[in-house]
Amino acid sequence: MSKKLLPLTLVCLSLSACSTLTSPFSSGAAPSGKTVAAYREQVELTGRLNVVYQKDDKPESATVNFNWQQTAQRTDVTLYSPVGSTLATIAVTPQQAVLTQSGKAPRSAPDVDTLSAQMLGWSLPVSGLRDWLQGYAVGADGKRFAASPANDSVTTKDGWRLRYVSWQDASDNTPGALPQPRRIDAERNASAQADAVSLRIVLDPAPSAQAQ
Repeated sequence: MSKKLLPLTLVCLSLSACSTLTSPFSSGAAPSGKTVAAYREQVELTGRLNVVYQKDDKPESATVNFNWQQTAQRTDVTLYSPVGSTLATIAVTPQQAVLTQSGKAPRSAPDVDTLSAQMLGWSLPVSGLRDWLQGYAVGADGKRFAASPANDSVTTKDGWRLRYVSWQDASDNTPGALPQPRRIDAERNASAQADAVSLRIVLDPAPSAQAQ
């Protein structure tokens, strides 16, 4: 592990440890043909994110917990260490993105992907995650993709490969309940515009009050 890490990467795991990380939420139930619940502009989610990325031509990795809040015009993300310390906050509006790390002055830029790559060492695709976390994406063909346990993978218009690995169980006792993502794997190859990065996202179970 490189010693020249940004503050956030102090919570890094070894690459081998990351490769063996498994979701505790996998379900043995037969895949459902139901499509995800309707998209919501306003949502609050929590979970865990593991990222594997390149730094100085070497693989690095980090695991963080996150709180995600979005409205139609704004996204706020807080990243926490595994022990609960706030590592960074990100606020995104149509005009700009502002990223603040503990003990540092806020930095702003028009593009959050570039800003997060500069500040954190890896790119957090906030605009894409607004869709992905709810099971939606814009496919490479430009069409709207809606995931389901039976249709769980897509390549996005901007080159991310998504796979919905596991789902929150929709209780048979809840009329009209629809599946919601629980674990999402996303990866992007290196290009002239961006480095290679892989994300593994595990969402906390949604409270029953959010089932719609």
